[in-house]
Amino acid sequence: MLAALAFPFLPAAKRLRQRQRWSARLLDVLGIRLQADEPFVVPGCLLVANHVSWIDVFVINAAYPAAFVSKAEVRQWPLIGWLAAKNETVFLRRGSRGHARIVNGEIGALLGQGRHVAIFPEGTTTDGSHVLGFHAALLQPAIEAGAPIQPLAIAYRLPDGRHTRAPAYDGDISLLDCIKAIIAEPEIIARVRVAPAIPPGALPDRKAIAHAAREAIVARIGD
Repeated sequence: MLAALAFPFLPAAKRLRQRQRWSARLLDVLGIRLQADEPFVVPGCLLVANHVSWIDVFVINAAYPAAFVSKAEVRQWPLIGWLAAKNETVFLRRGSRGHARIVNGEIGALLGQGRHVAIFPEGTTTDGSHVLGFHAALLQPAIEAGAPIQPLAIAYRLPDGRHTRAPAYDGDISLLDCIKAIIAEPEIIARVRVAPAIPPGALPDRKAIAHAAREAIVARIGD
């Protein structure tokens, strides 16, 4: 309790380490074992990942602590909205160009400070067996900030290597049903594969970057 109360007053680096510890602890409680690639890039990258579950945020935070970008509606979701806000989420109101400019400025400032910012450019979740198209507009802050794009492929597996949809938070599945499905499995492996970063200016525009990032993730979720 004291740690939670003191959290907002900690220096940024200590807040990141604390979030990393809390995220790892939550995964442990849920019986999820993290397997993340060790090689990583310099700070100040836009982390681009496929989206399967509400657990994805904690998987990424346990491996590579970051601020997150999410649609504004998530802030109103029971429990998940509160957790997202506590995990330094930037909430984006879709369809508002004025708000998008403000959010882009916030993201650019974080990247400029050497912070990682994570996005899920599919815009929704899947069952983890495939990757939807990416919304390229979400990459604009990194382009303007001259920040690398770092693709991350998230996959959930059983210990024998089979894909499991237990963590999937898609369709009409409720949060409670999702949590029950996770707990019902004795152990789930959350695997994060790191693709080569896309350097600033390496591709002509954000659509090309979005396509390259998606292809890199697709190539790795089945590994």
